[in-house]
Amino acid sequence: MLNHIWLWMIVLSILIAGGSDLVHEISSKPRAQTEQTAHRNLNKDTKIGQVTSAAIDAASLAVKISFGLIGVMALWLGVMRVAEEAGMIRILARIVQPITTRLFPTIPKDHPAIGAMIMNIAANMLGLSNAATPLGLKAMEELDKLNTNKEEASNDMITFLVINTSAITLVPATAIAIRASLGSTNPQKIVIPSIIAASMATLVGITTVKLIQYYQQKRKNKQTNS
Repeated sequence: MLNHIWLWMIVLSILIAGGSDLVHEISSKPRAQTEQTAHRNLNKDTKIGQVTSAAIDAASLAVKISFGLIGVMALWLGVMRVAEEAGMIRILARIVQPITTRLFPTIPKDHPAIGAMIMNIAANMLGLSNAATPLGLKAMEELDKLNTNKEEASNDMITFLVINTSAITLVPATAIAIRASLGSTNPQKIVIPSIIAASMATLVGITTVKLIQYYQQKRKNKQTNS
């Protein structure tokens, strides 16, 4: 489904840009062939050129981000491995067990997915941004091992995705750094509003997903009994 959406977005953007250029050329007044018009920068002067330039720039940025993530992923996966071998993951899992058993009822107590999710949530709380990505991918990989239907995301995978997306951030380091680089006199002023907004988003997200899962399970039980 997503492949079809992306395909049509690409096709429509090209068609709209090309159509816009065509209409502009037809409706504009004839111009004399001068050296300036002969050597126009089509990448800047035409919509189709701008779309092409944006696509190339985005592809280049994606490669830079990918290379930048290699070191971060290696570091935090290594930290997670050391913490797992040292028993820190088990300790953290036991501390938050009352919460995780209610949020993720189908995950075994000592499963590696619990540790990966805890590390991901902790990284998000500290505002580590990209550092939380490899831990989230690791958590999803472990959750997928417990998923009996590989064609669909399990309830636990969906719940974790909601928590990860709405991530409660105690120290929004990235946002603070951006505000400081833009000359803000008080860049850390957003800390309290960020905590409140993220906490409300997480609370609403978890409540919504659990209600949906409850009613879906209730409907399945009725269909099974009937």
